[in-house]
Amino acid sequence: MKVFLTGSTGFVGNHVAHAYASEGAELRLLARSTSKLAAIEGLAAEVVVGDLRNPESSRTALRGCDALVHVAADYRLWVRDPKEMYSANVDGTRELLRIAREEGVAKVVYTSSVATMGFKTDGTIVDESTAVSLADMIGPYKRSKFMAEQVAIEAAQAGQHVMILNPTTPIGAGDAKPTPTGRITVDFLNRKFPAYVDTGLNLVDVSEVARMHLVALESGTPGERYILGGENLTLKQILDRMSAITGLPSPRIKVPHALAMAFAFFDETITGKLRGKEPRATVEAVRMGRKCMFASSGKAERDLGFRVLPVYNAMRAAIEWFLANGYAPPLKRKPL
Repeated sequence: MKVFLTGSTGFVGNHVAHAYASEGAELRLLARSTSKLAAIEGLAAEVVVGDLRNPESSRTALRGCDALVHVAADYRLWVRDPKEMYSANVDGTRELLRIAREEGVAKVVYTSSVATMGFKTDGTIVDESTAVSLADMIGPYKRSKFMAEQVAIEAAQAGQHVMILNPTTPIGAGDAKPTPTGRITVDFLNRKFPAYVDTGLNLVDVSEVARMHLVALESGTPGERYILGGENLTLKQILDRMSAITGLPSPRIKVPHALAMAFAFFDETITGKLRGKEPRATVEAVRMGRKCMFASSGKAERDLGFRVLPVYNAMRAAIEWFLANGYAPPLKRKPL
């Protein structure tokens, strides 16, 4: 099988690339001219230089492929110019799907996000059938991913073979950027987590997310969404588990959302708007934190054979990788 894969230099994408390579797929990997290629070094693959903001640059590479696996996205919780994010996530997706149709690519897997689901403030566990609309989306990232997902659904309804995967919060080794999720781990390892807010996430082993990208091509139903999740955990539970693995103290002070919002507003104003750097805390992240992102993967388990794995091994792998690659100082003891 010949596969055109976007996002292979990112966290989830490089795990997907290695999963396809292990199955003998012939890979064409889209990478920007500025992308670091360390994550895909050694893979038997053709690297194609292009950009989601200029999808036509990928037309020749898509030609002759059996499948398009679109993992790439602009994943930031703070951005100076939101137009860039919409251009990559929404327009880029629409145009890639169009070009894939025109070039006769038989199947598409689109990697969306659990962020497009209809989360509640009371910690309700949601699934693909939970009512949601664009008005429920907080910030440019969530809005752009919701809009891009609608583009994928509409393409499937029009007859294109498009499967949609919705990973929750992937964790594991190789989060080089790191993603906003990876920054939680990095900040904890660097003792920059003196307090926590009352929120929750669903953590999923990135290796199982990658495996599902292979399965979806064979078993996924076009137009359907599949949540790929693991354990539903409060932020405090996540930090406690990191503490158990590393021996570092877990924060004991719970900060009210109002105080967290005030800090985020200050940090975003001073660090972001005045200094032009990415703030450590953002208003969008705090607003998102009011909703526990707890989700069920029952549909993917039934239809795709997805496995809800305990998150301990993936969390330990992430910690060990960050430490080995200099993201934090060495621990006094080895991770458990």
